[in-house]
Amino acid sequence: MRAVVTGGAGFLGSHLCEALLADGAEVVAVDNLCTGRAANVEHLHATGRFTLLERDVSHGFEVDGPVDLVLHFASPASPIDYLRLPIETLLVGSHGTQHALELARDKSARFVLASTSEVYGDPLVHPQREDYWGHVNPVGPRGVYDEAKRFGEALTLAYRQTHGVDTGIVRIFNTFGPRMRPDDGRAIPNFVRQSLAGEPVTVSGDGLQTRSICYVDDLVAGILAMARSDHPGPINIGNPHEISMVDLANWVVKLAESDSPVVHIARPVDDPTVRRPDTSLAQEILHWSPKVPIEDALQLTIAWFRAHATTTPPLSAEATQEILAGPDHPTA
Repeated sequence: MRAVVTGGAGFLGSHLCEALLADGAEVVAVDNLCTGRAANVEHLHATGRFTLLERDVSHGFEVDGPVDLVLHFASPASPIDYLRLPIETLLVGSHGTQHALELARDKSARFVLASTSEVYGDPLVHPQREDYWGHVNPVGPRGVYDEAKRFGEALTLAYRQTHGVDTGIVRIFNTFGPRMRPDDGRAIPNFVRQSLAGEPVTVSGDGLQTRSICYVDDLVAGILAMARSDHPGPINIGNPHEISMVDLANWVVKLAESDSPVVHIARPVDDPTVRRPDTSLAQEILHWSPKVPIEDALQLTIAWFRAHATTTPPLSAEATQEILAGPDHPTA
């Protein structure tokens, strides 16, 4: 198999590249590095089956040779990033999605769109099923990300119906693990970084709003199950383990063996009150469900942050082969 991963140097993209290489694929990652980092994939070059193209997919890109799979994961994903890059976020969800779809169409490849649970907005239905249309504010601060993903879903379906492209849509729920940027602004990186630094751990509002958190290994397994299927989606991929933000903050402080106090700050505009996936469809169609216990996943993530607080050092060829040879990738 030869796969193209847009956003391949990002948090999720780099883990996807690693898993695909472990399965024996050749991988081309395409990333403009506006939020991704070349260090995330530096160790993959040692396989001899990995290429990183520094391109902005919103402006178009070409990949020579055959392609069997296109995974479109290019997009700022944290509020700090998409609020800093609102136009770029909208363009990568629209123009970028079209360019990735055109590549899949040209190569007769399977196409999988990384959509998001944010298409459900601040949901009025709980848990969220794929047939729920969502409750989204298109002109709120989060609208640049939410609507970019909603448009990407519509465009993906249009290419399937009009051009016969073999497409699939996954709606990704909150995911965490090694290689998240300490400064990306999302809850778990914030809580871990603050706990390890002995700083106050900041929880938005009263902290009773909930999220459902999934370890990156589980998420990648679900995405690759979708890639191997012929289902059009959308299919929710996430862990139904729902937890309040204040409980999560206290859990991270405890696991990090930190003395950090938990403090409350203003809650962002349009911050969803609840979030939990109904994963029945993923279980039925993809035979997938998350496996990694959340406490184990948090411990792995904390260990990685403790060792790599600011950057991921390149691995040797020997270390790379050890990672790719076994089922336990990616490691902490």
